[in-house]
Amino acid sequence: MSPKNVLGKKALSAKENGPGGNVVTLAAEQTRDVLAAIFAFRFINSLCVRTFFQPDEYFQVLEPAWQLLYGNNSGAWLTWEWRHALRSSIHPTILAFGYFVVDNFFGSSKVPTVKAKWLLMAPKVLQTAFATLSDWYTWRLARRLYGASSAASWSVLLMVLLNPWQWYTATRTFSNCLETTLTAMALYYWPWELLGTETDEKSESLDSPILFNSPSHVNREVFICGSVALGVSLVFDRQYFGDWKFPPFAWLYFNVTQDLANFYGQNDWHYYLSQGIPLLCTTMTPFVLQGIVKSLDAESSYPVTTSNTLKTLTFIIATTICTLSFISHKEIRFIQSLLPALHILAAPYITSFFTTLSTSDITACPPPLLGWKRKPLLAASLLINIVVGGYLSWFHAAAPIQVMSFLRSEFERVHPNHLNFGRTLSNTTLSEDSIYQPQELFALFLTPCHATPWRSHLIYPALSARALSCEPPLDTAPGSPERAAYQDETRRFYAEPVNFLAQYIWPRNAPGEHMARYIVGFEGIETSLRMYFDSDGPGARHHIQLREVWSVWNGLFTDDERKGGRLVVWETGFYDD
Repeated sequence: MSPKNVLGKKALSAKENGPGGNVVTLAAEQTRDVLAAIFAFRFINSLCVRTFFQPDEYFQVLEPAWQLLYGNNSGAWLTWEWRHALRSSIHPTILAFGYFVVDNFFGSSKVPTVKAKWLLMAPKVLQTAFATLSDWYTWRLARRLYGASSAASWSVLLMVLLNPWQWYTATRTFSNCLETTLTAMALYYWPWELLGTETDEKSESLDSPILFNSPSHVNREVFICGSVALGVSLVFDRQYFGDWKFPPFAWLYFNVTQDLANFYGQNDWHYYLSQGIPLLCTTMTPFVLQGIVKSLDAESSYPVTTSNTLKTLTFIIATTICTLSFISHKEIRFIQSLLPALHILAAPYITSFFTTLSTSDITACPPPLLGWKRKPLLAASLLINIVVGGYLSWFHAAAPIQVMSFLRSEFERVHPNHLNFGRTLSNTTLSEDSIYQPQELFALFLTPCHATPWRSHLIYPALSARALSCEPPLDTAPGSPERAAYQDETRRFYAEPVNFLAQYIWPRNAPGEHMARYIVGFEGIETSLRMYFDSDGPGARHHIQLREVWSVWNGLFTDDERKGGRLVVWETGFYDD
């Protein structure tokens, strides 16, 4: 089949007898087999990701999901965005359903530690499903554009699976990952055939979705689907927040009008070009750039519909990056939903670079015999991807995840009679009811704000913990002296650790001093801690002799120098008697 006929469709029906029907059946079986293979791959992927990347993975999804199931006093940490309705509740609600299934299945279990492990697994399984659908629909879109059995379509699948950024982030519970899945599905179901001409063949491909007859039909479907999606979102948020809310408006007001996004960092205007795309695509970046440039003249290599689709994907990428570049706070995750388009644009060029197939052979169905070239470069590229993905997923910043496992297991050992899920208490209040909560602050986190997960990994409501906060200056005007002088708890602690401990953590005149059983922090604060508890320090009255009981190296580099070195747990010995 020539490239001109790739998107031109053979009129085959599953109801036909003979070879045509057999082809359709085989194609359907192939797509199902690929779906199962991708799920198995992503499930292994999720088990191999044991590192901490960004707080949003936990605090913008898992904490509100936990609160949805276990209630307001479950110990979940809801950030200011949730109190001011900046976030949609749909994603947390989906993950809360996963928690609900586990909670009901183990509802009468006499082994709460087993239930705790399944509660840790539930989000991983759900996110594995989302990641699988993202990969699968990206591959299926490539089949529509380049041909069902073409080398280019299979290249897209390999690129998706071997992309180290995908390996590192796809199975994490980021809203951006779910957005990527929805984007891949939307691109697949979009009626690209309308971008063709009357000279294109009109019959249906082996796996193309429902066809649209006209632009008016598309407009009607967009209106109906958009209205349904908006309505569902409004209902979910009404149920979650208890009032009618529209998070996009709140997000724009606080982050753009009030300029609070700057509080979390600022980046250069070219961040997405100089860092975003290279980190998203790593060794595939040259081919992505080539695909973007070549798409502007794609009609010389592809039929009209395919060439116009590739141009449209390039337009989507350009407008998204340009728009987000105007916002000073930038993160690579914000453009993650562009990955399906980036992989599809790059596929023909990475295929022709590493194989002996000609330009026309890349989209041939079936392709001619495949040969490889530039093997040393291909091996080096694959090795780089494996090393980068493996290190980031298994070693880099693994300490924040491992410390939660240590604290949870210690709580199970020290308080085996307090592993109760039936009644929940606030993690900031010491209950007088010792049946449900021991009389102690189990863990004090003196780390940068949100440097570890929270209740989704601490699990037990009775495990009382406290951490430094980093609330933004909501009540200050942009550009005001008050905004410039504002310091959150984390900044005040690291500016003067000993003084902060004396004034805000253990003030001398407090009615009750809630000493922690364990103190968690990066090794850089150890000197200040010992100065505070020293016989000549302000905390001498506690009679504490810190003892290091756990530590793990936090990686080769970090985005915050305060997180460098080892993450350490010190035991205070306050409750030994």
